[in-house]
Amino acid sequence: MHGATMTLLTPPFRRLGKPLLALLLATGLFGATASAQTIETTAREALIIDATTDTVLLEHNADERMPTASMSKIMTMYMVFEALDQGRLSLDDLLPVSERAWRVEGSRMFIEVGDQVPVEDLIRGVIVQSGNDSAIALAEALGGTEEGFARQMTERARELGMADSNFMNSTGLPDPDHYSTAHDLALLAQRLISDFPQYYHYYSELEFTWNDITQGNRNPLLYRDLGADGLKTGHTSEAGYGLTGSAERNGRRIIVVVNGLESAQARADEAARLLEWAFREFDAVHLFDAGETVTVAGVWQGDPAEVPLVVAEDLSMTLARGASGEVEVVASWDGPLPAPIAVGDALGSLTIRVPGIPDRDVPLVAGANVAEQGFFGRIVSGVGGLVGGVTN
Repeated sequence: MHGATMTLLTPPFRRLGKPLLALLLATGLFGATASAQTIETTAREALIIDATTDTVLLEHNADERMPTASMSKIMTMYMVFEALDQGRLSLDDLLPVSERAWRVEGSRMFIEVGDQVPVEDLIRGVIVQSGNDSAIALAEALGGTEEGFARQMTERARELGMADSNFMNSTGLPDPDHYSTAHDLALLAQRLISDFPQYYHYYSELEFTWNDITQGNRNPLLYRDLGADGLKTGHTSEAGYGLTGSAERNGRRIIVVVNGLESAQARADEAARLLEWAFREFDAVHLFDAGETVTVAGVWQGDPAEVPLVVAEDLSMTLARGASGEVEVVASWDGPLPAPIAVGDALGSLTIRVPGIPDRDVPLVAGANVAEQGFFGRIVSGVGGLVGGVTN
């Protein structure tokens, strides 16, 4: 056996007659960082990701623990949506309002003690009106107490990979042991959008009325022509002004997290500016479909004598505009490959190379079964191998 490599894409980066733009490979959540013209941010903490390819576009203190204020309610709603999805709760269920929920400080939905409120209305109270009272009513229904629900929030967050988050309440009201990071909030936003698309529409509702009081959605991005459709703002004196937002254009989704800004206007302007920059400076391009043949490798004593090498999952890239001339994509495997081979067997790798960025690799797997040749076929292959191996 000997190593085999094939450079699939070199300048001018064309495949099957179609222009190809590729910067780096998205093999895991936030698995790579794309490069573009540097942009500064006035946020104390910030993170921008291209959620379509799981690529970090900008990070600033993204792993620093920070108070998250009402952005914590994204986790509250993740728990509620999961309960709905599992049948532990329904949108029509009526939930009681405790005195604790009614008395809570801060933004409110204005539910009253003793009310029986439909779950769907409480959801809108949390998402549209940022109601602390509605968040506590939901928390008490699912956790028995708000403290019990907060423990469940933290446990579930760790299961989702949010290693630097801890929740002491369902609202985000100040507590020294209540914190998260921009990285964790971006991860959570992406999981909520992908795990519960049937409920995500609540985040784009512009207003909600309860108890004859109409309140507008506090997310300022929804009122600008950005393609924004979520998620949540937050503000306390310690946290400053923060926002976890998401926008989609032409099938491409960008998630932005900013925190520690000095005013609501600064929060709105900075989040909008960073979103526009992400859409303007980068391109996301689809490279291969799951199961699509990348190249073909020879099979020793195989029937047939070749096997298609494919990627197991859809493969997309994020490109900093103007960087296409620096990209190289290489397939490699240890060949010829021995028969038999089964569909899905890992046989090689596909490497994306960009100067200044670590190489990114994804497995190449067998796209077809290859049987071992019969007795006489193996003899012929063996003789051919001996003849082919003679050198002068």
